[in-house]
Amino acid sequence: MNTRLLIPMLCIGAVAFACGPRPHAASEAPVTTPVNSSQSGSPLASSLTVSVDGGVELAFHVTNTTQKSMELQFVSGQTHDFTVLDAGGREVWRWSGDRMFTQALQTRMLGAGETLTFRERWQSAPKGSYTVVAALTSSNHPVETRAEIAVP
Repeated sequence: MNTRLLIPMLCIGAVAFACGPRPHAASEAPVTTPVNSSQSGSPLASSLTVSVDGGVELAFHVTNTTQKSMELQFVSGQTHDFTVLDAGGREVWRWSGDRMFTQALQTRMLGAGETLTFRERWQSAPKGSYTVVAALTSSNHPVETRAEIAVP
C-alpha cells in the first residue's frame, strides 16, 4: 500500500471514530429521591414542580435560605438543566441537549430568602414512568432535585 495515503487515512478514521455516537451509561436501578430537597450544608433549598397535560411542564425553584445575599457563579451561559430518565436510569430527554450556550463566565446575585425559578416544557413525552432531574449548574453552589412522574 502507498505510504503517502496511509497517514491521511488513519487520521480520517481517528476523526470519524471520535465524532461517532456513544451509548448513554445505564444505571443498575431506578433512582428515587424526594421532590423537595436541600443539599446537606448547602445554603440553597430547591424544589421541583411537575404538571402533565399534553406535555410535561417543569418548574425548578432554588431559594437562598440564608440571611445574606449570595453570588452564584456559572462557567457558561447555562444556569440550569432538566434531564428525564426512564425506569432503567437511561436518559430519555435533556433540556440542554440541542442547545448552545455562551462560553463566558457569569454571576447572579440571589438575595436573602429570594427564589429563582426556571420553567421549561418537555413536549414529546411518551407514556411511561420517569425520573425528572433538575439541576442548578452553578460552579460554587450546585443543587439537584429529583421527582418521579408518570405520563398517561
